[in-house]
Amino acid sequence: MTDLPPGPPPGPRDPADGWVELPDGRRFWGRAGAAGLLVVAPDGAVLLQHRVGWSHFGGTWGLPGGARHVGESALAGALRETNEETGIEVAALRPRFAVRLDLDVWSYTTVAADAPSALPVAVTDRESTALEWVPADRVADRDLHPGFGAAWPRLQEALREPARVLVVDVANVMGSRPDGWWKDRAGAAGRLLASLSVLAVVGIPEESGPGPLPVVRRWPRVVAVLEGAARAAADEDGLVVVRAAGSGDDEVVAQAEAAAGAPVTVVTADRGLAERVRAVGSDVLGPGRLLDLL
Repeated sequence: MTDLPPGPPPGPRDPADGWVELPDGRRFWGRAGAAGLLVVAPDGAVLLQHRVGWSHFGGTWGLPGGARHVGESALAGALRETNEETGIEVAALRPRFAVRLDLDVWSYTTVAADAPSALPVAVTDRESTALEWVPADRVADRDLHPGFGAAWPRLQEALREPARVLVVDVANVMGSRPDGWWKDRAGAAGRLLASLSVLAVVGIPEESGPGPLPVVRRWPRVVAVLEGAARAAADEDGLVVVRAAGSGDDEVVAQAEAAAGAPVTVVTADRGLAERVRAVGSDVLGPGRLLDLL
């Protein structure tokens, strides 16, 4: 019978596989916490998983995800579990933000990620019976997993916020540290782009805000503006690399203006440039704070 749990899964178990019991008797799976992925198509539809009857809250609809491995980030865990359960091409997804439910001894992190389309999916594990791209305004009509049902209004609120944009004045950031960048501007720019590429993958942490599901990390679209000899630096995955035909400052302002309607932060210590981008609605971050993140 499909409603009866099968035997142990094949392959080795992770040390984090197991239940955590709270003082009030509630039980949650994953000794290192758990994570799920909210995948959003361009039309706003989200990927939902129908849980098999024998599973925890079986018969309900929720997000693909599961227990994190020991030492695994929430993003890595959410992507791994979602790939295992749906076969979706996780390399095509772009993370946007993460919210966390923190119960002291256990946590669940929901990572929201944009998909380029309603990508093909298939039931590839035994914990689900169906997968479906569901229009956002029809999600609440389903019999939802209690945890996802409680989180859905907050997730909708966060999804309505435009994705953030980080515009980096590469020349100014390079010039903020005397590491010999002037000897090889293209090489120094390439090293900075490589570091920004890592930042685009791991995201930027945020201090937990008010409410039970604060945003704890964001993945902004990173735009790096190169000028002069630095334009010879190679592109890096995860970044939008713009090579200014003329003034780098003018290109930074142009990129900030092009992202109008989204929250934009420009990284520069140039006071004149800072005044110009603030005039078009952008925030300004000093190079030192960016370098601390790298």
